[in-house]
Amino acid sequence: MRLTIRGGRVIDPASNTDAVKDVVVEDGKIVELTPGLEGRGQKSKIQNPKSKIIDASGKWVVPGLIDMHTHLREPGHEYKETIKTGTLAAAAGGFTTICCMPNTDPVNDNRSITDYILKMAKEASYARVYPVGAISKGLKGESLAEFGELKEAGAIAVSDDGHPVMNSQLMRRALEYAKRFGLLVISHCEDLYLAGKGVMNEGVIATRLGLRGIPNAVEAGMVARDILLAEFTGGRLHVAHVSTEDSVRYIREAKKRGVPVTAETAPHYFSLTEEAVLDYDTNAKMSPPLRTKKDVAAICEGLRDGTIDVIASDHAPHSSLEKELEFDAAANGIVGLETSLSLSLKLVKDGILDPMSLVAKMSTNPAHILGIPAGVLKPGVSADLTIIDPEIPRTIDIHSFKSKSCNSPFDGWNLQGKSVLTMVEGSIVFEEM
Repeated sequence: MRLTIRGGRVIDPASNTDAVKDVVVEDGKIVELTPGLEGRGQKSKIQNPKSKIIDASGKWVVPGLIDMHTHLREPGHEYKETIKTGTLAAAAGGFTTICCMPNTDPVNDNRSITDYILKMAKEASYARVYPVGAISKGLKGESLAEFGELKEAGAIAVSDDGHPVMNSQLMRRALEYAKRFGLLVISHCEDLYLAGKGVMNEGVIATRLGLRGIPNAVEAGMVARDILLAEFTGGRLHVAHVSTEDSVRYIREAKKRGVPVTAETAPHYFSLTEEAVLDYDTNAKMSPPLRTKKDVAAICEGLRDGTIDVIASDHAPHSSLEKELEFDAAANGIVGLETSLSLSLKLVKDGILDPMSLVAKMSTNPAHILGIPAGVLKPGVSADLTIIDPEIPRTIDIHSFKSKSCNSPFDGWNLQGKSVLTMVEGSIVFEEM
C-alpha cells in the first residue's frame, strides 16, 4: 500500500527541514519527500486506487516522538500498566518509540527479563520498545548487573531509576563498565540521606502544610557528583528528570568543559510548581518533587539554551491503591505519555522554544543520545512519524486515557495541540484526523 501524507508542515531537525511537503510512504519506509507532487507530474501515483491520501494541511509532520523515560510496570505490576496498555498510551500521545525503566518485579537486571519485555512489546506492536537494564542487581546498589548480557539481549541503556546509586565507587564502576559496552548510564540523582523522610519540596508551603521537605541539594548534590565521575571516567552520563535551578547550572557548566553529559526534564517540572500540592493532592506527589517558580524558570531557560537536551514523560502509572492515601504514604509519580506533547507545545506558544527545537527535544535528540535509527524523516528510513495539530483545543480527561492508570494532576486542563496520527513502520497505530 502506497500512502501519501499531503500538504503538512514537515519539521525535521536532523536535516534542518521546515517546509510544506508531501511525504510518500510505501512498504513501511519513506520513499519520497517532495513539495507539490501533483505539480511535478506525479498525480497518477497519488490517485492510484491502491494508494491512500492523508490530508495534513495545517498540521506538523515530524519524526516519530521518542520518550526516553517510561515505566511500563510489566512484569510484576500489571494492575497498574501492561506493556500493551503502555504502548497504546504511547501511540495515543504521538510516541513511536519508548524506553522502559527496569524497576519491574522481577527487576530487569538479566537477559530473561529483557527478552520478555521485547517479546511482549512485539506482540503489542503499538510502539517500539527499548528496555533499560538495571545498573545494580535488584536495584539494591550493592553490585553491578551484567551489562554485557543486558546489551546483548537488547538493553539500550542502564539505570537504577527510582533508586539512586548512593555508593560513589559503584557509580564510578558503572560508568567505566558501561563505556566498554557502549551503554548510556541514566542517573536518578537523589541523596537519600539528605532527603530523609521528605515528601515535597522544602520551603514555606511544606511548612504551612506540615509536610516534611526535600531541599534542592538532594538532587543537585548528586548531579554534581555524577558529573565529576563522568568527567573522571569518560563514561556517558544522562541525568534524568532535572527539576532544580542548581542542577541546570551544574549541567551547563559541565557541557562547557566537554563532559559527556546530557539531560532531560519532564513536562510537570516546567508546567507545575510546589503550589500544586496545596490541597494535599497526591497526584502532585512525585520524585523529584515539584519545585518553586524560580526552578521552573531555570528549567525553561535550560530548555531554551540547550542545557537540557530532552523532554521525557517519566510516565509512572499507579492505581488508586497507591494514590488514594494520606500524602506521606502515597506513591510518587504521574502518568505522562498522553499529556506530554500537549504540555510541551505550550513552550512554543509561550515563546520558550520554536517548533524545530521542540521536535528535536522530543525526537531527534533522544535518538542521537540513545544511538538508535530514528528521529529523522528522509527517503529510505522506516516510516515512524507523528502528525501534530498544534492548534486543536484539548481538555485533558483522565478517563479517556489509553493507559491503565489515570494518576495525573492535569485532569481538566485546557490546552492547545495534540498528536492526531502516529505511524510505526508505515502502519497507523493511532489516528484522530
